[in-house]
Amino acid sequence: MSGLSTLVDVAESPEPELLRDPESYARLLEHVREAVLQGVPGPRLPRSVVSDSWSRSLAASVDPDDGEAPFVYASDDLTSLRETHPLAPVLPVLRQMLVSIADDAEHLMIVTDADGLILWREGAAGQLLRGDRVGLTEGTRWSEAAIGTNAMGTALATGEPVQIYSAEHLVRRYHTWTCAAAPVRDPETGVLLGSIDVSGPLRTVHPAMLALVTATAQLAEGQLRARLAVRDERLRRVNMPHLEALRGRPGALLSPAGRVLAAQSCPLPSTVDVRRAGGTIALPDGRLATVEPLSEGYLLRLSSAPGTHRARLSLEYLSDGAHSTTVDGREVPLTLRHAEILTLLTLHPSGLSAERLALQLYGETGNPVTVRAEIHRLRSQLGASVVQTRPYRLAADVDADFLRARRDLRTGSPAAVLRAFRGPLLPESEAPAIREERETLTAQVRQVALNSADPAVLWSFWETDCGTDDLAVLDALLATLPAADPRRAAVTAHRGRLT
Repeated sequence: MSGLSTLVDVAESPEPELLRDPESYARLLEHVREAVLQGVPGPRLPRSVVSDSWSRSLAASVDPDDGEAPFVYASDDLTSLRETHPLAPVLPVLRQMLVSIADDAEHLMIVTDADGLILWREGAAGQLLRGDRVGLTEGTRWSEAAIGTNAMGTALATGEPVQIYSAEHLVRRYHTWTCAAAPVRDPETGVLLGSIDVSGPLRTVHPAMLALVTATAQLAEGQLRARLAVRDERLRRVNMPHLEALRGRPGALLSPAGRVLAAQSCPLPSTVDVRRAGGTIALPDGRLATVEPLSEGYLLRLSSAPGTHRARLSLEYLSDGAHSTTVDGREVPLTLRHAEILTLLTLHPSGLSAERLALQLYGETGNPVTVRAEIHRLRSQLGASVVQTRPYRLAADVDADFLRARRDLRTGSPAAVLRAFRGPLLPESEAPAIREERETLTAQVRQVALNSADPAVLWSFWETDCGTDDLAVLDALLATLPAADPRRAAVTAHRGRLT
């Protein structure tokens, strides 16, 4: 969608003009939508939450004119999904809060799962029929990727409550609807469980609807939290004999999600990572523990004192795609800035001061205070035993693809170099030291590939973003690939497009 990424938010509060003249406001939104889709100036800009959603929806190939919510399950097939869904126990609360109001206001109450699949729908008979005509019914999927901007899908995409009115829906067939939705999260894990939505015709729009669905979602989460507390107490009571059997040795009872329900003789974080349940795990402070699955939950036995475990840190940062960071085999999602910090600390094993790190990250404008804040966040994710201070340094066994590439440039074969080098180092980084390292490493690998006269090595480099439009690499490939090799045609065609 042309220009959406540069939109300035000037219309985040449409309520006054919407309520003053809903029909005129709907027509205005239609003009705004058409202008944005055509990439021409319009009467105003859409709200930022709407423009961002339009961008995501169009990137998912949603048709703005003929899109339709897809049927995923027939009604009969939803029974087991409903029975096992975490929101099933709070459905009576949702009905009590919303159904009578929805009936009076000619709205539908809708509950989806985390993928936007409508599991439950209730409302007056006339509105149910009206919903059927546009696929607003059980078994259809209303994620942004499936049907574009809508309150349910956008609330799930952003994790925030949202109201979508008329032509703010990307797909034209829903311009006669208004809807408000709020996400519901698991109080134990924070994972999205689904959304609660109220949808109806334009004439029924009301400024309190968004507040109502938000309050209802919060009430549902409160009910889930209360049920969780009851379950926790039951687990403590049932599993306490396992903890007592340790006879005072350090240990803890964990919930199925890894929350600490009871502990003895050892301080622990509130939650332990049990995604790879069973066997030995490393705690954030470096202690080792064993996790034993119980019939429900886990028993943790502490097996070492702090400081006796050295974490294994794996960095895969040479790639045309996303970077990957794992600690002791557990993948940790990191921001680009944190990946940059880990790269620089890896390249400087003796450590860096806040001032030097700020200079390498930001240049002359770098602020050590900003670096200290980033290090604090990074330590909270990886553990204080992995990223140490005074100076900032890594206390872990590091396996980094850019270190392997550096080593192979000195001692390995060209094929080994290209096995390690799968793309530029953190290609989106603009940090001065990262950019310098990226350019130096890429230049060295390029020269190794050109010097090799090996079509396999040259092809590997050409497949990366660094080599795809490199005329010298293309010419070297054409000079080394056998005449009958089918890859010659691809290389020849690509070189022709460049010249």
